Amino acid sequence: MSDNKETPRVRYADEAQSRPDNPRRSLHRTASNSSMSIHSVHSRVAAPEAVLPITYRTLSYNIEEDLKGAAVNKKDAKNIRGLEELDWHLISVDELYNRLSTSVSQGLSAEQVRRRTTEYGKNKPTPPPSGMFRKIMGYIFGGFGPLLFVGCILVFISWKPLGDPPAIANLALAIVLGAVFVIQAAFNAWQDWSSSRVMASITTMLPDECTVVRDNKQEWMTAIELVPGDIIKIKQGNKLPSDIRLIQVSSDAKFDRSILTGESEPVQGTVDSTDKNYLETRNIGLQGTHCISGTATGVCIATGDNTVFGRITGLTNKPRHEFTPLQKEIIRFVLIIMSFIATVVVLNIILWWDLTYPHSELVKLTLIRSAWLRKDHPDWINVPLLIVNCVSVGIAFIPEGLPVAIAMSLTIGANIMRKNKILCKSLATVETLGSVSVICSDKTGTLTKNEMFVTDSFTGGKQCTEEAARKAILEANDATNGPNKAMDQLRRVGGLCNAAEFDASTVNFPVSQMKMFGDPTDQAILRFSQTLGSVSKLRDDTKKLFEIAFNSRNKFMIRIMHSLDAGAEDMLYIKGAPDVLLPRCGSAIQTDGSIKPLSSVDLTQIESVKNKWSSGGKRVILVAQKSLGPNAGNLLSSSDPEKAVMAEARENLTLVGLVGLIDPVRDEIPTVIDTLRTAGIRVMMVTGDFKLTAQAIATDCGIIKTPPALIHGIAELDRDFTAPDDLSEKPENLRALVISGPELITLNDSQWEQLCRYEEIVFARTTPEQKLRIVKEFQARENIVSMTGDGVNDAPALKAADVGVALGSGSDIAIEAADMVLLDSFAAIVEAVKYGRVVFDNLKKTIVYLLPAGSFSELWPVMANVILGVPQVLSSFLMIIICLFTDAAGAITLAYEQPEQDVLLRPPRVPKKDRLVNTRLILHAYGFLGIYECLLSFVMAFWYMSRRGIPFSAMVFKYGDMDPKYDQDYVAEITNKASSIYFVNLVVIQFFNLFATRTRRLSIFQQPPIFNKATQNPAIFVAIVFALVIVFIFNYIPGIQDTVATATVPAEYFFLPVAFGLGLLLLDESRKYCVRRWPKGLLAKLAW
Repeated sequence: MSDNKETPRVRYADEAQSRPDNPRRSLHRTASNSSMSIHSVHSRVAAPEAVLPITYRTLSYNIEEDLKGAAVNKKDAKNIRGLEELDWHLISVDELYNRLSTSVSQGLSAEQVRRRTTEYGKNKPTPPPSGMFRKIMGYIFGGFGPLLFVGCILVFISWKPLGDPPAIANLALAIVLGAVFVIQAAFNAWQDWSSSRVMASITTMLPDECTVVRDNKQEWMTAIELVPGDIIKIKQGNKLPSDIRLIQVSSDAKFDRSILTGESEPVQGTVDSTDKNYLETRNIGLQGTHCISGTATGVCIATGDNTVFGRITGLTNKPRHEFTPLQKEIIRFVLIIMSFIATVVVLNIILWWDLTYPHSELVKLTLIRSAWLRKDHPDWINVPLLIVNCVSVGIAFIPEGLPVAIAMSLTIGANIMRKNKILCKSLATVETLGSVSVICSDKTGTLTKNEMFVTDSFTGGKQCTEEAARKAILEANDATNGPNKAMDQLRRVGGLCNAAEFDASTVNFPVSQMKMFGDPTDQAILRFSQTLGSVSKLRDDTKKLFEIAFNSRNKFMIRIMHSLDAGAEDMLYIKGAPDVLLPRCGSAIQTDGSIKPLSSVDLTQIESVKNKWSSGGKRVILVAQKSLGPNAGNLLSSSDPEKAVMAEARENLTLVGLVGLIDPVRDEIPTVIDTLRTAGIRVMMVTGDFKLTAQAIATDCGIIKTPPALIHGIAELDRDFTAPDDLSEKPENLRALVISGPELITLNDSQWEQLCRYEEIVFARTTPEQKLRIVKEFQARENIVSMTGDGVNDAPALKAADVGVALGSGSDIAIEAADMVLLDSFAAIVEAVKYGRVVFDNLKKTIVYLLPAGSFSELWPVMANVILGVPQVLSSFLMIIICLFTDAAGAITLAYEQPEQDVLLRPPRVPKKDRLVNTRLILHAYGFLGIYECLLSFVMAFWYMSRRGIPFSAMVFKYGDMDPKYDQDYVAEITNKASSIYFVNLVVIQFFNLFATRTRRLSIFQQPPIFNKATQNPAIFVAIVFALVIVFIFNYIPGIQDTVATATVPAEYFFLPVAFGLGLLLLDESRKYCVRRWPKGLLAKLAW
């Protein structure tokens, strides 16, 4: 349609339709901004945008004060000067065009774009300051760095000056701790770089395109290519790619500025200035904000750092951090370990304390007079040795491999998801997916292909297919049949009351190959109309006077059109949901073009057709019209034209016909739904479609498997329902439920309690507020909810969900609100859930693997040394080697473990019950594995000493005062070798513990580590070789032996640990068999 045939700038529409009500808050957590804000920050590190509203409001206030002549401080004056001098909002549209050398119809030329790109640069902000000093401090002292640093200093002091004589082993230990401290800092730096690279690659893969007019053509391009002067087309759901001056708006055009203002109330877009303050006027669209309703056209006036967003982010690069659920679990575990460390260290000091020092009797009684070592055996443990023992205990208890394993697990998970075209905005999202118990999914574009096409039409009292409709039009001039004016009018209204547009580059293509811009439903109807005749000619012969865009509340679209033919009447065209529009119709057009009042028989027929199509999974659109006489000016010149038009459309409409559209279910969806159901996840459809349509699609998808006769509705929801104490029980009679949005409004808490227990649920005819309410109701009942969607209507619920999942083909506003983006299809959600569970499983396995040797089995040699007075049969140096090298290598390999075969056969974990570290895990790690490894290692060490002539009885309770017949140098030599044997025994048994810990319930034969691509983990064998190399280095190289007090271990002391390891593996395999065989038995209840 020619530009001069449109109303210059403003298209009126219903103002109230896009204003969201304030939904009630989540019952179990809070999030930033308002509950309708689309910028979700829960479950991930808060971005710099978290402080944008404060800076925005400060700048706005300062501009206001300066405009009034009030004084502002120099710093603020500098910040506001650039914004205050902007006058884009004050100049006329014509002056805007002249200043930027552009026009709304032509846009910029290629040469203009080239010059302006050179002048202004790309449309991207300058990266914020790196804060390198703070980052480096974080690398050095993050994680367990402080403990390693303090331990290194204390052990070094124990060497000199406290050492008398200085023990070279203490120096070696200090050097090792220092080296590990540096290595950890280097790893932290590498991990930060690696994860930032992953997140950066994800950002570049997210869609960020816009519609621009250049060289008289409308085209898609990336936002980074924009330059000042570009003509940008904005529609509902778009994120504004730059600052724009609005030149055309529909009256329902509203913008969500909450990212800048912190306020959820949408701002009405206008063409004329509403405020002298650039930040407050409504004719400026700001980069990063969203169009939440209506349409608009704007001229790009600022890009990159020159935008308001770019200016403010330059002032607000101070991100704040919030703990994610996984971080809280890790902190909880660290606190448990720290309490163990504090207890054991204090106990060591108490036992060592010299009571000959002057103390009060109260202190002596408090120590229970048990601290006899320093008093009765002053030469047994001196101060340097006490310090080394305390450091050793501390290092032993801390699983140094855990931070590496956590970082590797999350990064590996994110990379695997990226390969599956799943993009996580935050690494923490990876783990949260493993807890999801409910998935609320939108229908269109998520479960279906979003490839709408018309299959049937109904007009003049007759049904026909698309092909039959085309034939009827072709026979319009047939003298026998006469013109089918009803079908021709259906074509006319479908083409004119339509927001879709043809791509100018494909207008000469066959209809089936034409590309279009717009909503899929509008595209399908426009294609249908074009099939029946030229829509472009219709649009050229008419002028649009008024428009109310379709939205999810009204569920219809209105256009008032003026024909350019002399004497023609102005017409109100409307299309939308039949259940909304049919009651407004009083007549219907007939085949010959005559108008006939609707009878009860007609209404019955129409309802029958609608229900038949809906039951077949088709979306039904009703098309109607109303004559407004030769001039609609009186209607539009009223004080509130939107209200007047809405009132005019409430009655006496003439039914033109019905259109049936189908959006096929994605081929893979039924299999995906079955897989998720097997994994204990309930998938629910949340859609705006009619009940019967939604139910039919849900049945095709596999969301509903219950026979239609057994599907419940609102009538089966008891208003006096009382939930049982055990909510895990799912009664057989609560199988399937189909309920509409209007019905949801009437539910009380008892009915919601009952509703949330159904296995199969379809929510039809829902609004954005109702989708949000659904998410929060399930969350309030301790469900971990994922919301998937791709439209504007889904954004509030996406933001509120524990894991918001958007499709890459979805609207900008949905992608912004989501935590995760599926670039391919909904089928990828299965992989996302799988690896979300794998991350948590692998972290538990890492902890189970690290605790027995690196904590429990290292503690008791120290305690035996202090309490029983026997030599310490595992040196402090070798304790550190186990923790930082041999065990750490194995722990890292567990991050690479493939999903267990039953990972999607288990129900999702309940975060409040299935903790990362719980009593069952501690019992398994210490009570079973720890005792087994520790006891056998003691036996091996003392058996060797006994074979070398130093029986256990000669050492126990001697505290170094052994019989003179035992040469002290000989005892020291044998003790060093016994320490090396204890060390080797632990390392070798841990090899088998590594194999045992790979699975929580499955046998090693069900999850083999080799020869099975789906389960293999070659990294395990690399870790074993690495550990053996470490053993060789510290036990077989003479120079190192003398320095760190180790010795060569006889071969027989390698073979016996192998037998012990096989025994451990056999015992654990037997335990797992019992768990699988008797899932409700005692061992199953104790299983970690």
